[in-house]
Amino acid sequence: MRLDKYLTEMGIGSRSEVKQGIRKGFARVNGETAVRPEFKVDEKDRVTWKGTPVDFVAYEYIMLNKPAGVVSATEDKRDRTVLDLVKDARRKDLFPVGRLDKDTEGLLLLTNDGKLAHRLLSPKHHVAKVYYARVQGVMTEADVQRFKEGFAVDDELTALPAELEILSVCEGDTCEIRLKIFEGKFHQVKRMVQAAGKEVLYLKRLSMGPLVLDAALAPGEYRSLTEKEQEALYAE
Repeated sequence: MRLDKYLTEMGIGSRSEVKQGIRKGFARVNGETAVRPEFKVDEKDRVTWKGTPVDFVAYEYIMLNKPAGVVSATEDKRDRTVLDLVKDARRKDLFPVGRLDKDTEGLLLLTNDGKLAHRLLSPKHHVAKVYYARVQGVMTEADVQRFKEGFAVDDELTALPAELEILSVCEGDTCEIRLKIFEGKFHQVKRMVQAAGKEVLYLKRLSMGPLVLDAALAPGEYRSLTEKEQEALYAE
């Protein structure tokens, strides 16, 4: 890999900024100053920039507890994005794996690993996603059975069988539920609940495949995945 590409991918600066810095002697490889942007390096080399080590990371995996009010996008002209929340990412090419609505909270995986993202989002893999919701309206055992069998939600969506659990006795006209779905269509949870004659008041994703939201993460907080969590995702 070219030295300028290595440093750019590690977030040192733009390609042009990195090239200028290399020519000024800011980069050293294995203790020797490298002044050519095209100088070849690999992950085993010891690279520094202005005396600070720059370790190469090919892929990065970050668990975010997405708060309401931010959008699941890499950039947006009007709203803050989930990437705006991550201040110390090693990679600058992260993207959210799937989407959560702007008002939805909970688990969101950020990575630059396109292969893994495809595995998790591909319809043929049917990766389970679990949500907690507060619902306006009384959910019943008839709803549980209907969701279990799968049903035509609207003209555009026929939902696969899903697992609906009523978490508490409905108080007044409000219920708490947990819903496991095996696909990820646009506004799917809200549309399924609406088709049952109720309305989602609050929605939070708890898990995606084997990856479970860390209870220690407050909305807006994040952490890197452990090696065990990464391995579990690839085994999904």
